[in-house]
Amino acid sequence: MTQGVRGTRDFYPEDMRVRNWLFGQFREAARSHGFEEYDAPVLEHEDLYTRKQGEEITQQLYGFEDKGGRRVALRPEMTPSLARMVMARAGALATPIKWFSIPQCWRYERTQRGRGREHYQWNVDIWGAEGVEADAELISVLAALFRSVGLSPEDLVIRISSRKVLEEVLGSAGVSAEAFPSVCVIVDKIGNIPDDVISAQLSESGLDEDAITTIRSTLGLQDLQKLASELGEGSAAVEELSSLFSLLEAYGILDWVTFDASVVRGLAYYTGPVFEAHDRAGELRAVVGGGRYDKLLSSLGGNDMPATGFGFGDMVIMELLSAKGLVPDLSSGNQDLVYAGEAALRPAAMSVAQRLRQSGRSVDLMLEEKRLKWAFRHAERTGAQRLVMVMPEEWGDGKVRIKELSSGKETDISLEDL
Repeated sequence: MTQGVRGTRDFYPEDMRVRNWLFGQFREAARSHGFEEYDAPVLEHEDLYTRKQGEEITQQLYGFEDKGGRRVALRPEMTPSLARMVMARAGALATPIKWFSIPQCWRYERTQRGRGREHYQWNVDIWGAEGVEADAELISVLAALFRSVGLSPEDLVIRISSRKVLEEVLGSAGVSAEAFPSVCVIVDKIGNIPDDVISAQLSESGLDEDAITTIRSTLGLQDLQKLASELGEGSAAVEELSSLFSLLEAYGILDWVTFDASVVRGLAYYTGPVFEAHDRAGELRAVVGGGRYDKLLSSLGGNDMPATGFGFGDMVIMELLSAKGLVPDLSSGNQDLVYAGEAALRPAAMSVAQRLRQSGRSVDLMLEEKRLKWAFRHAERTGAQRLVMVMPEEWGDGKVRIKELSSGKETDISLEDL
């Protein structure tokens, strides 16, 4: 058996080099904005995810009964775990809480381009800040990340709206608050499934034709001024979004963002601004999605706290970077390869390798007897900077021969000068 479980991935060393590079960019973008890293178990109580019934995510759980008879699940997303951690130290954590994590998440769903059954997800969240300043800070983190990996506003765009837009539209159409979460899940699928299916599902949720028409026309808007005309004077949604875009202008990142009323996000816990980033060509799934979720804690039995955040998967961004030729060609990171010219000199080569390692260099050591030509090829293949040769004549003089692989220059160096 050579194939892993369907929907999962193996990471060979060359893959790990790229993954570590990407995660390093995640960490740098978050830390440059004052966020701290945290983590949580991959295994959680199943009811942490099933308390909000009717969401698609509950149908995709890797859930099972453990040997103690408890229902548990592999985490499908990180936000509920984060909420649990915040609740566990309610009142003891200084706010605003600015945390990030890069967890592995599991969902049993149909595998397709940019989506598997496991993925890593960069989560960045702010808790305890009510204003849209926190939402603007998150979008600034995203812009910093995109710049750091070589992307530009010509490559992708962050589309922004607010759950309050849909709330006001549905409220004017007489739709009940109870129907709102299920309508959000349906509307989030617009563009991904046929229009007649969307209309049928909205009708099944209790919406009449007028309400469905109003939703479609409003969610088709991509101009904030037109939204203001549609929703009327005093719209909380328009006021919130106007404030947010003013702050994004202050950050100097307006060229990365646009208003798009069709962005609603499918998860039921969102309450305010929501956003997604998409490639400009429209060939891929959303690169990132997030928004404000001020009422999540009460759904888990706690006291609510203002919160906003995003989840950023590792698969779609790598698809985009590959398409743009922006995935770096990374070497193994070994600086030196130490080679013994004959079997009797292998202990000497080991002592040389150890001396170099203790000086802080990353050193590979030839463990078997190979020809020098093979050692040269291996050093070049692994991206080593130098080939350090322990040869009989030089070693007799207390020296080793070092070849700089970039220039081809060879130098004899004493052990004391290594």
